[in-house]
Amino acid sequence: MAGSPRARKQSLLRILPRRTRGEGDAPAPERLAIPREIRVLIAAAFVIAIGFGLVAPILPQFAQSFDVGVTAASVIVSAFAFTRLLFAPAGGWLVEKLGERPVYIIGLLIVALSTAACAFAADYWQLLIFRGLGGIGSTLFTVSAMGLIVRLAPPSIRGRVSGAYATAFLLGSIGGPLIGGLLAGLGLRVPFLAYAVALLVASAVVFFQLRDTSLADRQAARHQAPLSVREAVRDSAYRASLMSGFANGWSSFGIRMALVPLFATAVLDAGPQVAGISLAFFAGGTALSLTVSGRLADTAGRKPLVITGLLVNGAAMAALGFSGSIAVFLAICVVGGIGTGLLNPAQQAAVADIIGTGRSGGKVLATFQMSADLGAIFGPIVAGLIIDRLVVGSYALAFVATGALALVAALTWLAARETLPRQSRDRVPG
Repeated sequence: MAGSPRARKQSLLRILPRRTRGEGDAPAPERLAIPREIRVLIAAAFVIAIGFGLVAPILPQFAQSFDVGVTAASVIVSAFAFTRLLFAPAGGWLVEKLGERPVYIIGLLIVALSTAACAFAADYWQLLIFRGLGGIGSTLFTVSAMGLIVRLAPPSIRGRVSGAYATAFLLGSIGGPLIGGLLAGLGLRVPFLAYAVALLVASAVVFFQLRDTSLADRQAARHQAPLSVREAVRDSAYRASLMSGFANGWSSFGIRMALVPLFATAVLDAGPQVAGISLAFFAGGTALSLTVSGRLADTAGRKPLVITGLLVNGAAMAALGFSGSIAVFLAICVVGGIGTGLLNPAQQAAVADIIGTGRSGGKVLATFQMSADLGAIFGPIVAGLIIDRLVVGSYALAFVATGALALVAALTWLAARETLPRQSRDRVPG
């Protein structure tokens, strides 16, 4: 009967927001669609990544147009990463004070305005300052986007959501340089203006699409204090995530971007085209594995995917230094990208599991982001010291050191707990 207690309970469950249900009550991943709010964030990530890809290839060249050397041009690139690292704790604090959505939009607007200012920079120092300010905005919207995904993604599909978000960024990063190369023909300043416009579009979409949802604001039901870093560090999975984040930043954002292209030109005697193609092959391997890694992280568990990704990526990076031909080199690049694609969704889902949907974790997310940024900064530096000072010209040793770090991170995860609730795995049909 429609008026029976059982019928009333079922009707109530149908209209209750998913966030009010317990994490263990989440439906099976196959039956649960990605929430609309997260689809908005994924679309915004694609736009942001395209914009970033517009300026990344021409930034060093634009810096050199002010009559500076290679080192000064490289500092322009590093300034963005440095300010991201420096202001990450402030980003986490703001997320806990203001909420994820306002900080996300503020971050996008800062990057938009600073990028537009880069287009009108009159000298090198202005460009350096404006680019550094962009790093502040970047860390704000990165930490807040992670926080929104933590709160909006049902626990049983966190891996799939992380995979979809990473795929959007990856596709945008691939398409951005292609568009940027075309726009650069109109002048080196034009891509910066195009990126600023893309960011304004993304911020407007997020503002209007998430304006009327309580899930996007700090006023949503939170009955617990924010999760502190000290509390999170007591969790073996969070400690392992910091280690794997550092190793991933070292390998994927540091060594891959700085050492792999140099190896292609200096050791394999290949032209700059092969160096660029190698990065595309890495991205292709990542895209290939992202098609399945998110769902696997929601069924097999976060821990197996993280360990597998670390081992695959670490083995590939160690092997790169011994590749004797371009064909072998590019094949190993694909394998390394596959490892990264296996690792990232599961790792981000694990951090989301640790925080949970009922608490804010801005500082915890910022610390996790800092671990990857530190790896990205120190990886190329240590590799350069190995090649230039320790064993001159030994790219192989630098790559082996990168693989060894990934192995250490995998061993750390062996001792960590599985964060995916057991019932979420048990409910997936065989």
